[in-house]
Amino acid sequence: SYTTDTKSREENKKTIESLYSLSVDIKKIRRLKEWVLLQDAAYVKEIAGILQEMGADETAVANILERCPEAILRTPEEINSQRALWQLVCQNEKQLIKLIEQFPESFFTTKYHQNQKANIMFFQELGLKNNIITRFLTSAPNIFYNPLEKNKNVIETLQRSYLNLGGSEANMKIWILKLLSQNPFILLNTSTTIQENLEFLQKNDFTDHEVLQLLSKLKGFIFQLNSTTMQKSMLFSKNVFHCSDQELKELVLKCPALLYYSVPVLEERLEGLLKEGISVAQIRETPMVLELTTQIVQYRIKKLSAIGYDVKSGNLESLNGTKKDFEVTYGKIQSKKERPIFNPVAPIHIKD
Repeated sequence: SYTTDTKSREENKKTIESLYSLSVDIKKIRRLKEWVLLQDAAYVKEIAGILQEMGADETAVANILERCPEAILRTPEEINSQRALWQLVCQNEKQLIKLIEQFPESFFTTKYHQNQKANIMFFQELGLKNNIITRFLTSAPNIFYNPLEKNKNVIETLQRSYLNLGGSEANMKIWILKLLSQNPFILLNTSTTIQENLEFLQKNDFTDHEVLQLLSKLKGFIFQLNSTTMQKSMLFSKNVFHCSDQELKELVLKCPALLYYSVPVLEERLEGLLKEGISVAQIRETPMVLELTTQIVQYRIKKLSAIGYDVKSGNLESLNGTKKDFEVTYGKIQSKKERPIFNPVAPIHIKD
């Protein structure tokens, strides 16, 4: 609701002076969000005062206002309400001010205050721990802007789907909480999308048990897709690997990325592997390698080549996994290569 017409307006001198007195870099604000400096009403000293009250030192206050200058356009009442709200899930004000320093935009978005409050209480009732809710507030703030009913509908659809697919009532709560913790953005989808995507998998002959397996493996990302893109990705994989419908299904269960990534992404990754001298047969054997970007694959192949390990002649398992997984595999291969062929502690027999 703030004007962005910078030509006809002048900077608010009082705002500039107040910011200067707090050692805020005005040039930075002019460069990024000059419109903030043109507003008639600003609460620089008041907002700085609240932040200091919470334990922020001078440097922290300046950093917060430089990164999120629109904070000074919020009223002290709005900020105090937001402070009380976030305290519902923060251990103490020390943790709260640390979060504000890291994610000022999330904290100073006060427009959806009522929705935020209702959703925080709903997540607590659902059984999500406060540290998970604070992670959501900072990394996925949009889900709190949804009306409570929208989030409730999505959760109820997921619960219903889980039970319909053969999941047990006893495990449902754990499943939902795990899914949300892994991917809170599920809540930005509609109940209809969730339903349509599950139906797509069932129409493609995935059993209920297999659909549940996919949901867990995909960490809920399947709900951010649509049947058209999934159909195209599956068709692409079928053509590349020359496999039957049953074999394709097995490949997808082994590597859900074949369902999740779009055709251009799969194409690019496949080409990257082929350029490295890896065969389609090898990729079919270990499709999980397509979960890695071309850059990561190239880096890992280069690293393994440097210690004399040729990926082209074996399977691709050594390339797979997270950065940590790869480092463990690399370490094992390296120690194998460096191991001496004689026993260094065995006695040496010398003829007289």
